[in-house]
Amino acid sequence: MRTEENIKNTVKEKYAQIAEQSKEQNETSCCGATGCGSFTIMSEDYSHLSGYVADADLGLGCGLPTEYARIKKGDTVLDLGSGAGNDCFVARSLVGESGKVIGVDMTEPMIEKARRNAQQLGYANVEFRLGEIEDLPLASNRVDVVVSNCVLNLIPDKESAFRETYRVLKPGGHFSISDVVLVGELPLGLQKDATMYAGCVSGAIQKEEYLNIVRQVGFTNIQVQKQRPITLPDELLANYLSAEEIEQFKNSGTGIFSVTIYAEKPTSGCTPGSGCC
Repeated sequence: MRTEENIKNTVKEKYAQIAEQSKEQNETSCCGATGCGSFTIMSEDYSHLSGYVADADLGLGCGLPTEYARIKKGDTVLDLGSGAGNDCFVARSLVGESGKVIGVDMTEPMIEKARRNAQQLGYANVEFRLGEIEDLPLASNRVDVVVSNCVLNLIPDKESAFRETYRVLKPGGHFSISDVVLVGELPLGLQKDATMYAGCVSGAIQKEEYLNIVRQVGFTNIQVQKQRPITLPDELLANYLSAEEIEQFKNSGTGIFSVTIYAEKPTSGCTPGSGCC
């Protein structure tokens, strides 16, 4: 039986390995996880964005959250699951010299790689901190904008992750998060496989459940800024399902989507259940 700790360790091990691979190696696998076959399923092209740094792009994302995050000059931006720093460096181009960007990742090799990249670029206003999203190493009411790219679905306790996101945002702050969600239930073979979990698919939850968590934590003005269907090739599915199960899955109406979700922390800063609202 998989526990939350088992899942975290699986993800940490996979992404420690990914940190040592090139973008090309990661793009020949599903969302950077090894053993999934030669498919670039999730990632989108960052190369046209201002601030793009090729050495920081490991091809791990499923969206372009910084494009939708309404980042302004002087903002403090937090990237959840910052990897080698790709989204952080794009965000830096938007906040300018007067702003600040903080990346948090639980994988030491990723943090080390991101810090090397920032040092080589001479970026004094970008920093990377080792930590878990469910217990962020930041003070409350600290940041203007939170971004994240295909990371929160890997976290078993998504409610805690969003509560921490709410806590560190300033009143009136907002997030723009790209992630993977489902419409309909995945077959058990896909849900349970550890490699697929680290590969971003089987950690996903139902879209409505995802949005409800965001709402229950206290966020308002929740919007789906972008939604893109993700198709798993038969060759990939064959690693987890029989031919009959593949056909059943393809005809089931189940959908796997990359979504970018926006939401705001109210200016009152009041969290439901805290007794202040």
